[in-house]
Amino acid sequence: MEGVARRTLLLVAILPLGSQLLGSAFNIWYNLSHIRPLLTEAQFERFIHTVSIYNLLIYPAATLLWLWVVWSMKDSVRGALAGESAPREKLLQAQRRAINLPWWATVIAGTAWLSCIPVFMVAVLSASEPKNPIVYAHLPISVGIGASIAVGHGFFAVELLSQQLLFPILFRGTRPSEVGGARPVTLRTRGIFWAISAGVAPIVSLVLLILAPPPEGVHGQWFALSVGAVAVVFGLLTAWMFGRLLVGPVLLLRRAARRVAAGNLDKTIELIRADEFGSLVDDFNRMISELREKRRLRETFGCHVGREAARQILARDPGLGGAEQELTVLFVDVRDFTARSERSTPQQIVEVLNRFFHETVEVVEEAHGGMINKFLGDGFIALFGAGDPSPDHALHAVLSGCEILERVKVLNQRLSEEGIHPLSIGIGIHTGRAVVGSIGSPRRMEYTAIGDTVNVSARVEGLTKSAGTPLLLTEATRERLPRDFPLREIGPREIRGKSEPVRLYTQDGVSTPRAAPSRPAPSLGR
Repeated sequence: MEGVARRTLLLVAILPLGSQLLGSAFNIWYNLSHIRPLLTEAQFERFIHTVSIYNLLIYPAATLLWLWVVWSMKDSVRGALAGESAPREKLLQAQRRAINLPWWATVIAGTAWLSCIPVFMVAVLSASEPKNPIVYAHLPISVGIGASIAVGHGFFAVELLSQQLLFPILFRGTRPSEVGGARPVTLRTRGIFWAISAGVAPIVSLVLLILAPPPEGVHGQWFALSVGAVAVVFGLLTAWMFGRLLVGPVLLLRRAARRVAAGNLDKTIELIRADEFGSLVDDFNRMISELREKRRLRETFGCHVGREAARQILARDPGLGGAEQELTVLFVDVRDFTARSERSTPQQIVEVLNRFFHETVEVVEEAHGGMINKFLGDGFIALFGAGDPSPDHALHAVLSGCEILERVKVLNQRLSEEGIHPLSIGIGIHTGRAVVGSIGSPRRMEYTAIGDTVNVSARVEGLTKSAGTPLLLTEATRERLPRDFPLREIGPREIRGKSEPVRLYTQDGVSTPRAAPSRPAPSLGR
């Protein structure tokens, strides 16, 4: 890991120095072509002497300072690569330095370059021979163009290298936005640097070249064209680095947005940035996490009330508030469950009930669009018409009851073959108005139906044993069935909570008397 850390830091430290060398090469070319003809031999000798001393003192000092800034992160980089837990404060210092590296490079290089102007001016002025005033225009131009090349391109090179090489190492499990004391490069600042490096500095230099008289023997037009060509080349290089810093995150976000639009919430964006893209990616990943949670809740809710019914309810009433509506309630109960529990093990009871519920839930929800609202241990309550404006909810409830009896008959044959006591059930059906919605506290809520309609269906089921039939339905349900639906009247019976007897009906036999009408497409709203 020591070698990997060293190579990584060397790349970050050395590669941006190429921009400084390119700027220096342009500066030397300009000095030889424009400034040399303006100076006498003595002045040029003093000028070269000053340049040599400056380069031997300032540039090595600036280079050593830059290498120290980069190399100070060595222990943190090596520890992160090795998976070692470094001291929190030391790691934070390295993270801040990685974010601030472009600023370090700009300040160090900019100071070294711009200090040239007063130093070289003083060197020329200190000569006793007469001075050509034109040199005072060309010296700032020479240094300004070289500095724009070196500092501008160095800025983008350092940012690009630090994000690609250092960020993935130092920010494992940490977001750059969480590091205090750092000054990340914003999109606005990056645009300003690009404009200065690729546009403002070359244009100003060309304007100054036009205004400043060229030395004798120098063709100003050709030199201006050369400066323009250099500006175009370096402008394109800067634009390429600028694009790498901007286009990559945009493409990642676009691909991720398309995945989310297609319903794929499995992947988040792996991008570590300290600028606005970092915050945007964090918000995007947070959105994906919230969408996953909402999908999980929706799927979980669907497991409790049925997926189709859940989709209808959420589309119709996203707040899950209560609403009064007409529906049909089907109440199913397994008879003699207490006695069965006494002579069977818990595992046997659970196994038989799961087999029973597997058959009945399929009938209610898949075949007839009902909603298993609540399991009651040895029975359940099913709602027909909740969240669905279909007028056939009573018919589907009765058909579900008849088909459940058929399914139980087949299940009992299997149970008997396995030596298990068969099941005996009772079904009560009633139609009326009830309040459907979320009931409970803000911490724990249940989607259910409450009202007299639910109570009556439970009490009607309780009369099935004395009536000698496994299925009973009330007059209110019978009135909402087709006239030719075959029923047999049991007669009026007293029901607790009702002031008058309720007329009850049953369906002879357990076979479904007629095919269920095609159900309308699920409604996703009113």
